[in-house]
Amino acid sequence: MSAELLIAVIGAALAILCVVTYLVKRPKKELDKAHFRTKWRDLQKKCAKAETWALAVIDADSLLDEALKKKHFKGKTMGERLVAAQRSLTNNDGVWFGHKLRNQLVHQTDVALREKDVKHALIGIGQALKDLGAI
Repeated sequence: MSAELLIAVIGAALAILCVVTYLVKRPKKELDKAHFRTKWRDLQKKCAKAETWALAVIDADSLLDEALKKKHFKGKTMGERLVAAQRSLTNNDGVWFGHKLRNQLVHQTDVALREKDVKHALIGIGQALKDLGAI
Protein backbone atom coordinates (compact mmCIF):
# COMPACT_ATOMS: atom_id res chain seq x y z
CA MET A 1 0.00 0.00 0.00
CA SER A 2 1.44 3.35 -0.96
CA ALA A 3 1.96 6.10 1.61
CA GLU A 4 -0.53 8.40 -0.15
CA LEU A 5 -3.27 5.77 -0.08
CA LEU A 6 -2.59 5.03 3.59
CA ILE A 7 -2.80 8.73 4.46
CA ALA A 8 -6.06 9.05 2.51
CA VAL A 9 -7.61 6.06 4.29
CA ILE A 10 -6.57 7.38 7.72
CA GLY A 11 -7.90 10.85 6.85
CA ALA A 12 -11.23 9.43 5.71
CA ALA A 13 -11.50 7.33 8.88
CA LEU A 14 -10.81 10.37 11.05
CA ALA A 15 -13.38 12.43 9.16
CA ILE A 16 -16.01 9.72 9.63
CA LEU A 17 -15.13 9.45 13.32
CA CYS A 18 -15.53 13.21 13.74
CA VAL A 19 -18.95 13.21 12.06
CA VAL A 20 -20.18 10.27 14.15
CA THR A 21 -18.91 11.88 17.37
CA TYR A 22 -20.69 15.13 16.51
CA LEU A 23 -23.96 13.37 15.76
CA VAL A 24 -23.87 11.36 18.98
CA LYS A 25 -22.79 14.17 21.30
CA ARG A 26 -24.52 17.14 19.72
CA PRO A 27 -26.60 19.12 22.17
CA LYS A 28 -30.35 18.57 22.17
CA LYS A 29 -32.32 21.36 20.58
CA GLU A 30 -33.54 23.97 23.04
CA LEU A 31 -37.27 24.26 23.54
CA ASP A 32 -39.17 27.48 22.88
CA LYS A 33 -39.55 28.58 26.51
CA ALA A 34 -41.82 31.52 25.66
CA HIS A 35 -44.30 29.17 23.98
CA PHE A 36 -44.32 26.72 26.89
CA ARG A 37 -44.49 29.44 29.55
CA THR A 38 -47.47 31.04 27.84
CA LYS A 39 -49.29 27.71 27.60
CA TRP A 40 -48.41 26.93 31.24
CA ARG A 41 -49.76 30.28 32.46
CA ASP A 42 -52.96 29.78 30.44
CA LEU A 43 -53.63 26.38 31.97
CA GLN A 44 -52.84 27.63 35.48
CA LYS A 45 -55.67 30.13 35.11
CA LYS A 46 -58.00 27.16 34.75
CA CYS A 47 -57.17 26.20 38.35
CA ALA A 48 -59.17 29.16 39.68
CA LYS A 49 -62.48 27.29 39.30
CA ALA A 50 -63.21 23.68 40.22
CA GLU A 51 -65.19 23.33 36.97
CA THR A 52 -62.02 23.72 34.89
CA TRP A 53 -59.61 21.65 37.02
CA ALA A 54 -59.99 18.64 34.74
CA LEU A 55 -59.14 20.72 31.69
CA ALA A 56 -56.06 22.11 33.46
CA VAL A 57 -54.76 18.60 34.16
CA ILE A 58 -55.49 17.42 30.61
CA ASP A 59 -53.81 20.50 29.11
CA ALA A 60 -50.77 20.12 31.38
CA ASP A 61 -50.35 16.49 30.33
CA SER A 62 -50.61 17.47 26.66
CA LEU A 63 -48.04 20.22 27.14
CA LEU A 64 -45.62 17.76 28.73
CA ASP A 65 -46.15 15.33 25.87
CA GLU A 66 -45.37 18.11 23.40
CA ALA A 67 -42.11 18.84 25.25
CA LEU A 68 -41.16 15.15 25.32
CA LYS A 69 -41.73 14.87 21.58
CA LYS A 70 -39.73 18.02 20.84
CA LYS A 71 -36.87 16.67 22.98
CA HIS A 72 -37.01 13.51 20.82
CA PHE A 73 -37.81 11.00 23.53
CA LYS A 74 -38.74 7.74 21.83
CA GLY A 75 -42.09 6.03 22.19
CA LYS A 76 -45.39 5.54 20.45
CA THR A 77 -47.38 6.66 23.49
CA MET A 78 -46.80 9.27 26.15
CA GLY A 79 -46.30 6.49 28.69
CA GLU A 80 -43.45 5.09 26.60
CA ARG A 81 -41.94 8.57 26.26
CA LEU A 82 -42.17 9.07 30.04
CA VAL A 83 -40.32 5.81 30.60
CA ALA A 84 -37.64 6.94 28.13
CA ALA A 85 -37.34 10.29 29.93
CA GLN A 86 -37.39 9.00 33.51
CA ARG A 87 -33.68 9.60 34.10
CA SER A 88 -34.12 13.22 33.01
CA LEU A 89 -36.99 13.86 35.43
CA THR A 90 -36.59 14.56 39.14
CA ASN A 91 -40.17 13.82 40.24
CA ASN A 92 -41.23 10.68 38.40
CA ASP A 93 -43.93 9.84 40.94
CA GLY A 94 -45.56 13.25 40.51
CA VAL A 95 -45.39 13.07 36.74
CA TRP A 96 -46.95 9.61 36.67
CA PHE A 97 -49.63 10.70 39.13
CA GLY A 98 -50.54 13.56 36.79
CA HIS A 99 -50.55 11.35 33.72
CA LYS A 100 -52.70 8.68 35.39
CA LEU A 101 -55.11 11.34 36.63
CA ARG A 102 -55.38 12.68 33.08
CA ASN A 103 -56.12 9.17 31.82
CA GLN A 104 -58.89 8.78 34.41
CA LEU A 105 -60.39 12.11 33.40
CA VAL A 106 -60.37 11.21 29.72
CA HIS A 107 -61.55 7.61 29.99
CA GLN A 108 -63.97 7.71 32.95
CA THR A 109 -67.04 9.86 33.41
CA ASP A 110 -67.40 9.75 37.19
CA VAL A 111 -64.06 11.12 38.42
CA ALA A 112 -64.41 13.34 41.47
CA LEU A 113 -61.47 15.71 41.51
CA ARG A 114 -59.99 16.94 44.74
CA GLU A 115 -57.97 20.14 44.90
CA LYS A 116 -55.13 18.23 46.55
CA ASP A 117 -54.93 15.80 43.62
CA VAL A 118 -55.00 18.56 41.01
CA LYS A 119 -52.18 20.39 42.80
CA HIS A 120 -50.13 17.19 43.09
CA ALA A 121 -50.57 16.47 39.38
CA LEU A 122 -49.70 20.00 38.27
CA ILE A 123 -46.68 20.21 40.56
CA GLY A 124 -45.34 16.93 39.13
CA ILE A 125 -45.96 17.93 35.52
CA GLY A 126 -44.59 21.43 36.11
CA GLN A 127 -41.38 19.99 37.56
CA ALA A 128 -41.02 17.73 34.52
CA LEU A 129 -41.41 20.74 32.22
CA LYS A 130 -38.67 22.53 34.22
CA ASP A 131 -36.42 19.46 34.05
CA LEU A 132 -36.81 19.39 30.27
CA GLY A 133 -36.04 23.11 29.97
CA ALA A 134 -39.52 23.99 28.74
CA ILE A 135 -40.43 26.46 31.49
